[in-house]
Amino acid sequence: MNLRPLFLVPVLAATLGSAACDKPEAKKDTPPPGTSNSSAGPPPSASVPVAAACPDADVKDPATAAYFPRKVKGFCVDPDVKTYGEKAKFSAAEICTTAFDGGCEVYKDFGRTRLVAARYNDEAGKGTTIELYLWQFADAHGALGMFTKNVLGEQDPTEKATPRLLQAGGAGALGTGRAYVWKGEYLLELQYNNEQESPEALTKSSDALLPEIGRAIADKLPGSGDKLAAVKLLPTENLVPNGLLYLPKNPLGLGNVGPMAMGFYKDGDKRYRVFAIAKEDVDQAKDVFKTLKSKPGSQAVPAVPGGDDAVHIATGGSKDSPKTEWLVVRKGTQLIAVGDEEFAVRAAGAKPESARVSKDDAIARAKAILGKAAAPAGSAAPSASASAAPKK
Repeated sequence: MNLRPLFLVPVLAATLGSAACDKPEAKKDTPPPGTSNSSAGPPPSASVPVAAACPDADVKDPATAAYFPRKVKGFCVDPDVKTYGEKAKFSAAEICTTAFDGGCEVYKDFGRTRLVAARYNDEAGKGTTIELYLWQFADAHGALGMFTKNVLGEQDPTEKATPRLLQAGGAGALGTGRAYVWKGEYLLELQYNNEQESPEALTKSSDALLPEIGRAIADKLPGSGDKLAAVKLLPTENLVPNGLLYLPKNPLGLGNVGPMAMGFYKDGDKRYRVFAIAKEDVDQAKDVFKTLKSKPGSQAVPAVPGGDDAVHIATGGSKDSPKTEWLVVRKGTQLIAVGDEEFAVRAAGAKPESARVSKDDAIARAKAILGKAAAPAGSAAPSASASAAPKK
């Protein structure tokens, strides 16, 4: 089986403190890889296999065989899969040295432990294949982080290229010819391939099929699809569809303050962001607040109604990342911040102040969020383009 997963895209590295990854290159002995643009269709296959009758066999991987239905919507799973990592045929190190030609290191950074590369074939033999990659991570934080990195990349979530919402697992996204599903410790990536279809036909076919296969597999995956604690703190009102980044570690270039959930919002013409951090106890939350308060340039702010502590901080300010300002409020075990939308500030050019969130606006929005805050984060259960470059 040739591996042809999606591609890694840098994810707001300068602003969020995460490592950027160059677009990987495929090895010369494999089919051409897919594109990193979520709005583009899949690449043409070197050859289109003609599917026979569905094999009466499960996937040849005892650890995940139960997760792959033998048949979904006229497509049959190929029992022959490639496995990497724990209790797999190939080692985790071979994900980058054998399967892919670079670009997969970021999955390791997010704590990937296992990969299963599989395929669904068209029972009718019309030339369609669905390639999928089931990644397992050390915890739900890493899996969700990689999901949002894949879905959002470094693009503005209000752009048309951003994948649409997909109701599957704990979270899902549907692009043209591709889909992503997150649930617990798992990230599922799917790609639709048919070189005989026009772009319009491909979009229609993949939109009808990928959600069905994604949901069928997600329903069988173990674990919870509940939102993670920090995500639960983000307001849903004005949230841009798929406008979420989940940063398990070192968000905003700071150490030991995450995990952090960051939402992208639009209220009329006004753009802003909200980030949330949920800790298990008050002392941990206070430590995070102290870290933020010690950031150079921070300014003390009178306590916001409903909160315990407040501080004003700034991030960015480099050639590649404009300065963004935040009002951070702690309430018990939770930290909420309302701040500037980097995309809007950048678009404002020489007049960045016109796109900034005013002090009064930030206080009002923070107060509203605190008023709707959920129970302490410690009681919450665990609840976006980028993929690795395939070896030809």
